Amino acid sequence: MPLNELEIYLNKLLDVTRFRDYCPNGLQVEGRSAVRQLISGVTASFDFLQAAVAAGADAVLVHHGYFWRGEDQCIVGMKHRRIALLMAHKVGLLSYHLPLDAHPELGNNVQLARKMGFAETSPFGDQNIAMQGTLPSHMTNLKDLRTGIERVLCRTPLVIGEDAKTVRRVAWCTGAAQDYFDEAVSLGVDVFITGEISERNVHAARESGVAFISAGHHATERYGVQALGEHISQKFGIAHRYIDIDSPV
Repeated sequence: MPLNELEIYLNKLLDVTRFRDYCPNGLQVEGRSAVRQLISGVTASFDFLQAAVAAGADAVLVHHGYFWRGEDQCIVGMKHRRIALLMAHKVGLLSYHLPLDAHPELGNNVQLARKMGFAETSPFGDQNIAMQGTLPSHMTNLKDLRTGIERVLCRTPLVIGEDAKTVRRVAWCTGAAQDYFDEAVSLGVDVFITGEISERNVHAARESGVAFISAGHHATERYGVQALGEHISQKFGIAHRYIDIDSPV
């Protein structure tokens, strides 16, 4: 499939013009004109790019790309090393941040909900990025939820709250969405789940009585990009493979 046609399709599918984002969405580094092998991953780190090149990538599809707001614009050091590798092997880089978080079918939040068995009710937060809903019937307390997260994400989450706490209503947002906690509290949920936690959230959780679960930025955002890559593969007949470069955060 032509790379430019793939970008046009993805931009429309993910409705990128709707979002105010911290980085450009779409094609960030141009590669060879035809895409036969697409490699997806969470972050376009050097280790990921090396693995993608070894796997024969014509293009890579990631959630965390480059050119973030406020960063040094000069292509030197780590940024030069990464981009030079892409250009040397003529591998294109497609990156989608907030549009991938929020997509109603393929997004990170929806995909995490499906993995966990959450029933989605409605979005909330700036640009409707976050989600709220209810837990499956077998998750009646915080211990049940923590155990489910450990099983699905293969990671031990940081939990602020007592295991015996009754939980039914849940709000969540993958990645670093700890700033949505106060709004989640105002919605009347029992527990809020995101990827990272700040020191202030610990005290806010204890004082509000709403449990806070930090389940890992990388761990919570593995599923949207996989779903998007598989969608492209099935629709256009492009070979797709997801490569996971683990992160402790």
